[in-house]
Amino acid sequence: MGGPRSEEELSLYDPSLLLSLDFFRSPANFNPRISAAIPGETWLKVRPLQSGDFHRGFLQILSQLTKVGDVSLTQFLNRFAQMRASGDYYVTVIVDTRYDKIIGSSTLVLERKFIHGCATRGRLEDVVVDDTYRGKQLGKLIVVTVSLLAEQLGCYKMSLDCKDKLIPFYKSIGYTLEAGNANTMNIRYDATTRSINRNIAASKPDNTEPS
Repeated sequence: MGGPRSEEELSLYDPSLLLSLDFFRSPANFNPRISAAIPGETWLKVRPLQSGDFHRGFLQILSQLTKVGDVSLTQFLNRFAQMRASGDYYVTVIVDTRYDKIIGSSTLVLERKFIHGCATRGRLEDVVVDDTYRGKQLGKLIVVTVSLLAEQLGCYKMSLDCKDKLIPFYKSIGYTLEAGNANTMNIRYDATTRSINRNIAASKPDNTEPS
């Protein structure tokens, strides 16, 4: 995409979390079978947002979803640092490595609660895939990736708000409509699995090294 980049980039979260996701746990039907570790094409890569992604078109891909505004590199890096320090933001991207270009993104935000024994709820936000990459199951891939990540991080459920036309899509990958709230959908996770995954995630070292 052009533009200067530091040789030492930081990842927003530990990239190894994506390699351990079990896509067979998802009700989503992939044909052919793909995952975050093996996204289909050899030139596709699923990974956490990195500090150099300002120059890889991250904000441009978000502009296909909504108005981004005039965000400077300094603003991007400051917000990246804030998100990384909080540990509650898991912005995950798809990269076309042939062009070093971001072509898709989705965000998992952790909401820490007092209810349900100080449980954590995940929220799915800002799902977008470049229209020119249709037919490669990338929309399904990026959503399932962050949904499985929410489970692995110990969330008791993942929630999203969507337009009417997207309800069938989210139903096909395990989300259900919330009664009395027409466009809010949830996926709930098994309590035993949630406890195990939370302990595993807590035992992982912080990602303090450049990626």
